[in-house]
Amino acid sequence: MYDYIRGTLIELNPADVTLEVGGIGYHILISLTTYSSLQKGSREGVKLYLHQHLREDEELLFGFFDKEERIMFRHLISVSGIGPGTARMMLSSMTPDEVYNAIVTQDVNRIKSVKGIGMKTAQRVILELQDKIGKGASAAGFPFDSGVAPSAIRQEAATALVLLGFTKPNVEKVLDKLLKEDPSVALEELIKKALKLL
Repeated sequence: MYDYIRGTLIELNPADVTLEVGGIGYHILISLTTYSSLQKGSREGVKLYLHQHLREDEELLFGFFDKEERIMFRHLISVSGIGPGTARMMLSSMTPDEVYNAIVTQDVNRIKSVKGIGMKTAQRVILELQDKIGKGASAAGFPFDSGVAPSAIRQEAATALVLLGFTKPNVEKVLDKLLKEDPSVALEELIKKALKLL
């Protein structure tokens, strides 16, 4: 699993980039949001956060200018019926903040306005993601004030604890309890506290 890549921007298009790292050119798919951010900066030392999409017949790399966009992308592809292409289309049509606000305010029409998303899919996005991303949200919108979204901290903590051998339902129950008590808890502290309760 790749986390990020840093290199020289060889080619920049609205839908993809070629980033050279150590003499190898990586073809990376991007959203228009990331494209806009890349246009403003230098071509040297470009850093993109990655999501690797593997299927039997293909391997794709999706790149994001910041972690917030990648977090939202991963939330979107967790919804039944939304693949990476549709998620990228959503993040090209709206910023992560706008997607977040549309979900939280249950703005079906805003989500449905994205090409390729019908009424049922828009409703499913709201239904499946509202609880996930709504927890710990700030009035300012997408909950990234602390550098890492509470939902991302919860997800990372859950993954770590499941890898340690605890069952997912137990892990989620404990994490929900701890995050309710202290929504701003740091990742390490959250895992330590959870280990004591599991």
